[in-house]
Amino acid sequence: MEIRELQWFVALAESEHVTSAAERLNIAQPTLSRAIARLEKRVGVPLFDRQQNRLRLNKYGEVFRAHVVRAISEIDHAEQRIATLVDPDTGTIALGFLHSYGTWLVPGLLAGYRRIAPATTFELRGSAADAVVDGVRNGRLDLGITSPRPAGEDLRWTPLQDEPLCLLVPAEHRLASRRQVGTADLAAEDFLALQPEFGLRQVADRLCQEAGFTARIVMECTELSTLRTLVAAGLGVAVVPSTGDASAQQGRAVPVPLTDPGAFRTIGVIAPAGGPPAAVVARFYEYVRSTAGPTEA
Repeated sequence: MEIRELQWFVALAESEHVTSAAERLNIAQPTLSRAIARLEKRVGVPLFDRQQNRLRLNKYGEVFRAHVVRAISEIDHAEQRIATLVDPDTGTIALGFLHSYGTWLVPGLLAGYRRIAPATTFELRGSAADAVVDGVRNGRLDLGITSPRPAGEDLRWTPLQDEPLCLLVPAEHRLASRRQVGTADLAAEDFLALQPEFGLRQVADRLCQEAGFTARIVMECTELSTLRTLVAAGLGVAVVPSTGDASAQQGRAVPVPLTDPGAFRTIGVIAPAGGPPAAVVARFYEYVRSTAGPTEA
């Protein structure tokens, strides 16, 4: 079977009319008819029911089309991947990252890289830490920017920078006027937090455990912006990054620096243990690694 004839079959299955399909494909009608006849001879059954001037896929044709569409798609993807191996300046990179990094870190990285390789395109997927890690592990993502460092030896981790954390409190809270606060002073507080699969939640839980208590979580959410808004509404306190845009709260929530030595999260880039297989991904990966600064990790 020729890939071209399979493509012709799909086109005919869509139009169900030999003449219109031939015109669309810019081939002669007899050429298309002979190609379909060869396919039917190869599979051993008719793929269409003939009804006067129209054709309709029969049950065999439906099965055949489903597999042909997948086969054509796989070939297209293979050609794209080979092209990216040949030319590191072109191709698409699937990049996963924590939602909060989409407001400051990721845009800066992409802007800098686009000046170097403007032909590279990106599929950007913000998610929770566990989802980013799983995406790189199973190949849905080429690279991930996340925190904390994932467990296991099947991923390569490069720390990029430490992001300070602070306590966010309502403007009228007793701690709002403090210049700084230790996590040990928060044992009696109602905490608002991201869900457990988020990296920030994992770091916040660790800070509380190291301070000798388990945080009393009264609400959980999935967006850092929602978390900040809940604090501004006076519903509790939260451990949040010092970076990012909190301007939407208009003074209703106040950040208070944390004095704990571990009050930061280390941001890192993850790739498969063997490194990125495609040249277009490898080049961006090395660019991201080149931006790394001093960290505690």
